[in-house]
Amino acid sequence: MSQASLIASDSPEPLWVQAAELIERRVREGALASGRRLPAERELCNQMGISRVTLRRALQHLVEQGVLRSSHGRGWYVAGRPDRDWPNSLESFTETARRKALTATSRVIRAEVKEASLDEADQFGVAAGTRLFVLERVRMLDGVPVGVDSSRVVLNVAPRLPETDFGKASLIEELTAGGAEPVVAQSVIEAKGCPEGIAEHLDLTPGDPVLVMHQSMVDAVGRVVLVSTITYRGDRYRLRTSFVRGGTSPA
Repeated sequence: MSQASLIASDSPEPLWVQAAELIERRVREGALASGRRLPAERELCNQMGISRVTLRRALQHLVEQGVLRSSHGRGWYVAGRPDRDWPNSLESFTETARRKALTATSRVIRAEVKEASLDEADQFGVAAGTRLFVLERVRMLDGVPVGVDSSRVVLNVAPRLPETDFGKASLIEELTAGGAEPVVAQSVIEAKGCPEGIAEHLDLTPGDPVLVMHQSMVDAVGRVVLVSTITYRGDRYRLRTSFVRGGTSPA
């Protein structure tokens, strides 16, 4: 099937969006490898049956999403992909990024104080109505969206959190500075279809496969200090862990 046949002029979806999705799919599937230069614009236009103006809008969108990078006078290149391996030790997103020589940033979706529901109160072991700080962010590595993080903290554990700029700050590091460092995390990871409200933040279509990690973190005195649900793009996240067989090894 030619690429042009995949661009439907009678589709309600704009041509540049279709072109961007097609190029991103080729990157995701490995047909366009990391660091590779894309074909010349004229060739891409001929392949997809679109104008150069349409193509450039698609390419610029992919640059903004971290999929491509442009080099003035030299063309368009596939951006380097972040290392997907994640540790099985308790690190913050920011700490992991630093260790991998990547830049961690966030786009804050929601940052507010609310009263704990019955379920939330049960998770933290506090009374219903206790004030919680709610923080929802799109987490990015070198500008590439990796996941959407929805976290909750009992406000009196770290009262200064609402004043913090979490576009760059680390929630775990802020808790640590306030004397409530998480030391143990209980985690559950499951594969699911991406919810509609999250898909747009990860450049996905609702129902696309994602990995969802539910975490509850406690500090050194056993307080639950952070509860989070993080939805990761499956192609940009991979958990590394190890298993040890119990008992005595056979001779």
